[in-house]
Amino acid sequence: PDPMPLPRLGRGNMGGMQSLALPLGKGPHQVGCADVMVGHTRQGLFLRLFYPCLPREGAERPLWIPRYEYCGGLADFAHRSRRWCAPLLNAAIGSCRVPVSWNGPFKPCSRRYPLIIFSHGLGAFRTLYSSVCSELASWGFAVAALEHRDHSASATYFCPAEAGSEEWIPYQRVPQGQKEFYFRNKQVHQRAEECVRALRLFEDIDSGKSVPNVLHQDFDLSVLKDSIDLTKVAVMGHSFGGVTAVLALVKEPSFRCAVALDAWMFPLENALYPEVPKPVLFINTEKFQTPESVAKMKRLSSRNSQTKIITVLGSVHQSQTDFTFLTGKLLSRIFGARGTLDPYKGLDITSRAALAFLQRHLNLEEEFHQWDDLLEGIGDSVVPEAPFCRPNL
Repeated sequence: PDPMPLPRLGRGNMGGMQSLALPLGKGPHQVGCADVMVGHTRQGLFLRLFYPCLPREGAERPLWIPRYEYCGGLADFAHRSRRWCAPLLNAAIGSCRVPVSWNGPFKPCSRRYPLIIFSHGLGAFRTLYSSVCSELASWGFAVAALEHRDHSASATYFCPAEAGSEEWIPYQRVPQGQKEFYFRNKQVHQRAEECVRALRLFEDIDSGKSVPNVLHQDFDLSVLKDSIDLTKVAVMGHSFGGVTAVLALVKEPSFRCAVALDAWMFPLENALYPEVPKPVLFINTEKFQTPESVAKMKRLSSRNSQTKIITVLGSVHQSQTDFTFLTGKLLSRIFGARGTLDPYKGLDITSRAALAFLQRHLNLEEEFHQWDDLLEGIGDSVVPEAPFCRPNL
């Protein structure tokens, strides 16, 4: 199946006011975020960093869709005409903001924060998982949400060395005549390598190297020195990002575990499954997985007793993205974003299961083990093992 259901636009009215009510993190820390771009070529990195921050009066909140170009990219990804779909998306969600402090003052911590590298799904970009990233940051993690440059983001860009210039990297479909597996497999390897490069970036900062942020923002990366615990690093992602996280465990020994949200296992070659050395938490939705994908997850869980598979009932693939918090009929219809489960409850289950798993495998001193039952699929709206799969059509 296509790993992200394509929007179905209905005709008729706008379906009432659209709004994006992203939840505030429930943890003890306020959350800041900053965009970081390193290097002037495609081989550099682009990410949005979520981190615990100090309270600041009148803090600015960042836009959820950072630039108009991303609306055009979403239209392309959804097989819609840019001419009418991009302005419609911009009118509907262009002014939505994320409830975090933009470039907020980093909160120093004697214990250092564990690090999560986050990989987005096909057709997404760095901001579309702000709810789960800011939730985890509110519990004391630094979360680096990558924007991949393998043509799987609906749009992204880099800044060549000439002052003020930008080069955009559009979303690319599987070229005609090419087998999808080979195209996607090449992408998943590039994505996993970008996850490893993100870890190297934090290692460079920690070693005292000067790392200039090409975006010239108010956030000084040197404040992260001695603040990130590089012995406690996990990798996480959704859909295409979920399988990216699994592959990153093979490529980088410093990643101690992975959290895979509704992972799209199709792009990973079979030879690599025996190579996955660390535990994975698979958090599936009820409506997305195929028997083939689930068989691959079970292959990993049969090899490692710490690998867990749970399914969140009443959820759909988009339930693990910010789209699930869109209100208004039009956009819920465009993005197929709502299951029957309340989105706030879905986020709670996902983040608490992830926190319990991360405590166990990063050896954290927190109280996240209070949610250990979720890892066994015990609780309201969650079941152990994989969902009942629809046949792969």
